[in-house]
Amino acid sequence: MKATIIGGAGRVGSNAAFALQCGGVVSEIQILDANSEGAEGEALDLMHGASVLADQRIYAGDYDRAADSDIFIITAGLRRSPDESRLALINRNVSLFLQILESIKTAGHREDAIVFVVSNPVDVLTQLTVNRLSLPAQRIIGLGTMLDTARFRSLIADDLGLAPTQVKALILGEHGDSMVPIWSSATANGLPLAGLKACTPVFQRKIFERAQGSGAEVIRRKGGAGWAVGATIAEVVHSIALDRRQVLPVSSRQEGCYGLRGVCLSVPTVIGRQGVESHLEFDLWPKEKQGLQKSAAALRATLAKVS
Repeated sequence: MKATIIGGAGRVGSNAAFALQCGGVVSEIQILDANSEGAEGEALDLMHGASVLADQRIYAGDYDRAADSDIFIITAGLRRSPDESRLALINRNVSLFLQILESIKTAGHREDAIVFVVSNPVDVLTQLTVNRLSLPAQRIIGLGTMLDTARFRSLIADDLGLAPTQVKALILGEHGDSMVPIWSSATANGLPLAGLKACTPVFQRKIFERAQGSGAEVIRRKGGAGWAVGATIAEVVHSIALDRRQVLPVSSRQEGCYGLRGVCLSVPTVIGRQGVESHLEFDLWPKEKQGLQKSAAALRATLAKVS
């Protein structure tokens, strides 16, 4: 599989490239960036480690060389300030993002290509990609709440003294202010977290607030997220490349799941070689369903201003 990372010289793009290199699943990684010298430097640095990590082709390229890519990973975008909501980025990022989509269209792409949107505000930009590119909606995926979910699980595990890989919990909806924690299905090695005495409503509120504010905290402390988001990008790409059919909280166009239609946000989604294989509608608590409806309403209000 050939992956082209657009914005690959930036923090998120370069971390994604390293995660994909360490994974050893994709056979070819192209680094594409407006900063061509930076892209060449990142590609060179990654290539220097190839003999230790994986047998892959890694190089800096352009849109013409990207035309045969199996997957386009778009990480380019302007950085969010600590006190700025993700949706506030829309006025600064949409113009840049539309230029990227136009470049992909002009240079051409495979009919079975997948476009994977990471740039923020990810749900809005995923919807714009569905609207602007001539690809089936199932082949357009946003990172959605993958990073929020990873943070959520890790914070739960850390606070309860559990192994992080055994904690399974989801955040759904918008990747932003209206995200929804799904405590109804949260487990530790298959056992319901709700059954733990320590998992009180106060604990749940505290953990979710920490997860919700984690992005701003990382920006404040080190300038922006990198390693964790790179790992979640790789998880999605590997599920596609290996046709794993994992259930992941990625953003995609909704066509009826939980009564949601015509908007891109995160619900439990089966991800395989064709992209979005299906959406799964598990039973949720009433307040969780209401939260998804509120997320959809917030995103529709924003989309009405940019569509």
